[in-house]
Amino acid sequence: MIVTFQGSPLPLIYTHTHTVLRINRTRSLQLAVDGFSVISRLNATALLEKLRGKKLVFVGDSLNRNQFNSMLCLIEPSIPPSTSKSLIWKGNSIIFEATDYNATIEFHWSPLLVESNCDDLVNHRVQTRIIRVKAIEKHARQWTDADILIFDSFMWWLKPKMTLLWGSFGSPDAIYKEVGMRHRRFEMALNTWADWMEFHINRNRTKLFFMSSSPFHFVGEDWGMDTSRNCYNETEPIFDEGYWGSTTDRGMMQIVESAIYELETRGLKVDYLNITQLSDYRKDAHPSIHRRYYVPLTEEQLAKPESRSDCVHWCLPGVPDIWNVILYSYIMRS
Repeated sequence: MIVTFQGSPLPLIYTHTHTVLRINRTRSLQLAVDGFSVISRLNATALLEKLRGKKLVFVGDSLNRNQFNSMLCLIEPSIPPSTSKSLIWKGNSIIFEATDYNATIEFHWSPLLVESNCDDLVNHRVQTRIIRVKAIEKHARQWTDADILIFDSFMWWLKPKMTLLWGSFGSPDAIYKEVGMRHRRFEMALNTWADWMEFHINRNRTKLFFMSSSPFHFVGEDWGMDTSRNCYNETEPIFDEGYWGSTTDRGMMQIVESAIYELETRGLKVDYLNITQLSDYRKDAHPSIHRRYYVPLTEEQLAKPESRSDCVHWCLPGVPDIWNVILYSYIMRS
């Protein structure tokens, strides 16, 4: 599907269903971190000039798509109204092109980085997640020509049990094994990712980033509320300096850090953008029930909104804008 448009904001019909989006022509970004107010500004025109003739690709799950949507909302209003822009849905990718800049910003759906039975951009809800933990080529060949790559992969690994596959889907010789060790299976996938990166990434061309884990706010007890509470109806950040929620798996973050360190010893630099704790303060910044659902909520569900609150993804404008301001600072100085 290709949509070409001029002079109007990016059509909201193509934005991620897990977020509430509002496009403002100009805005400041504010976030309470460690008791201070951090205000920053992203110069969208300067970023577009930096991306002229280049391709920037977000690779990961719906949280990375959240960040992709944020990036489009930040830069699109700065593109002259007379300029042609296009939004293309192609396979597992959503591709935004700013024609006059010859700049491409793309999202590639790859929630586990390696190949799995969850790889369809739309139809990825499955009862049992099956992962080809040694296979990444299907995804990697779609972003190997990128100038800037931003990876993310945490949320989809959190299931207590997942099935690992050695061999191909449908092959009579394939070996399936149900594995409950979250850290071990994640580490295996990161090793596959790192091995591919080492031998296929152009070190002189491609700038690499990996986003740290985005926090969830399902456990009200973490910020002094009842255990049944979550992000629903929260209207203020957490002001407790040094706060860490219980839902963040720091062991998984350490696995990513180790993989990145190992790549650096092999001569490949990946910048790790640690946005976890600064985002953890923002229990008030999730869409909760104010989002589009695949299936509309019933009256019974609406009567108990806490049970259906999205405390994973983020409203826009909001927290992902801050992630992109941090990313922007790295891109502009490179």
